[in-house]
Amino acid sequence: MNILITGGAGFIGSHVVRLFVNKYPHYNIYNLDLLTYAGNLENLKDIEERENYTFIKEDINDSIRINSLFEKYKFDAVIHLAAESHVDRSITDPLAFVRTNIMGTVNLLNAFKEVWKDDFKGKKFYHISTDEVYGTLGTTGFFTETTPYDPNSPYSASKASSDHFVRAYGETYGLPYVITNCSNNYGPYQFPEKLIPLFINNIIKNKPLPLYGDGKYTRDWLYVIDHAIAIDLVFHKGEIKETYNIGGFNEWQNIDLVKVLCKLTDEKLNRPEGSSEQLITYVKDRPGHDKRYAIDASKINEKLGWKPSVTFEEGLSKTIDWYLDNQQWLDHVTSGQYQKYYEEMYKNRELK
Repeated sequence: MNILITGGAGFIGSHVVRLFVNKYPHYNIYNLDLLTYAGNLENLKDIEERENYTFIKEDINDSIRINSLFEKYKFDAVIHLAAESHVDRSITDPLAFVRTNIMGTVNLLNAFKEVWKDDFKGKKFYHISTDEVYGTLGTTGFFTETTPYDPNSPYSASKASSDHFVRAYGETYGLPYVITNCSNNYGPYQFPEKLIPLFINNIIKNKPLPLYGDGKYTRDWLYVIDHAIAIDLVFHKGEIKETYNIGGFNEWQNIDLVKVLCKLTDEKLNRPEGSSEQLITYVKDRPGHDKRYAIDASKINEKLGWKPSVTFEEGLSKTIDWYLDNQQWLDHVTSGQYQKYYEEMYKNRELK
């Protein structure tokens, strides 16, 4: 089986690629990534020489190249993770999110459709999305797979649109798809624009910890390795044309999360208790900031038997340990040094 994983050098994608390459040596895994600021081949050093792994540097917005790759490799399945994903960036440059998240997804759908025409037996297009498409919640309730879409940022609007296109291709052309919507991921290899790695890095360097508004925004947190395991389950056992919500059963207000993060990191750095909490700084809120996300993940639990393997505190401790043990990786991504890795590793190599 030839499987295309888009965005496989990014945070979530690198964990999915590693899991599939290691667990399924009889699959040919093709990792397609443009290597923008958040795509980093250093995330995959341990598997880059595997026989069943091929990296392809390409842009999903280039429909001609995407079509030629599908013709060449006849991908049996797509696991689509490539996306612009940072809400703040979507506010300053919404068109970048339209191009990648909407047009890029449609390019993949078109290529998949044209290669297999009406013979989709044994094929699958797996689209990974976000809980942000559902909008915001009050103090109670949870997002379910039937919650109406109500996106509030350019990012969530672009992901909602891509979800709709995937479902539309399923209904119009019979394209076999499955969709998952996940909560906030955290864990190793996350680019430090996101809250947890940003704050770990800032605590290490005694820099301010900027919290939006009153710090009482609530999010559900999902350990990235648990997410990769869920993706594996949905890919192999999920029903065609179904949607599964993946959440960590871990609701935390940002201020409470940051205090726990400060406490654990201070302990690991042998700093006086409470020292890093002094770095917390409240900053002006961003536009369209959703107050609360919370996922009901009972469907994937009941249908596929998935549940998180770690508590939030356990996952957070593992995550802090990883960043403390991999400060060279952190220094590389914050300095831009990691972007030289592709040239050094692949400038004289052809695709397998």
